[in-house]
Amino acid sequence: MKINGNEIRPGNVLMHQDTLWVAVKTDHVKPGKGGAFAQVELKNLLDGRKLNERFRAADKVERVRLEQKDHTFLFASDDMLTFMDAESYEQIELQADFVGEERAAYLTDGMNVVVEFHEERPIGISLPQHVTLEVADTEPVVKGQTAANSYKPAILSNGVRSSVPPFVGVGERIIVATEDGSYVKRAD
Repeated sequence: MKINGNEIRPGNVLMHQDTLWVAVKTDHVKPGKGGAFAQVELKNLLDGRKLNERFRAADKVERVRLEQKDHTFLFASDDMLTFMDAESYEQIELQADFVGEERAAYLTDGMNVVVEFHEERPIGISLPQHVTLEVADTEPVVKGQTAANSYKPAILSNGVRSSVPPFVGVGERIIVATEDGSYVKRAD
């Protein structure tokens, strides 16, 4: 589907220079002299390169629709991650660096994820927004410090470092954002 250059929004997947790009940031500029344009920061979905490009309203860009399929994470072996299609039960193996080392740490057996495909080729993966993890190590709870709006460092059960409120202790289950590893709330 062709769209005008000024219709590009963050998150759009585009076919540009014969490869797939995702729009990371867009900035619409209206200079005093000349026509308006969109300054778009693009990230290559296949190799991770970044590119800054200007698109005028008259420029036509091919917007790509990705097929999204629900998958279940099965297991990790060496540097390969195995996922199973929730409908057809077909298994696919993806390299750990495809998911990203930081994001792969949040994968747990049986976790539901969404794998994005373009022409039957996996090009992206979406994890759940939040996961529940146990605090493996942190400083002990200090009485009377619960009112302070400060955080203390903690190591979670998956090895990721995070910051937690002073009242959270070792062994407690907390909900963490997978995007940046930040504390959201205590788990029920």
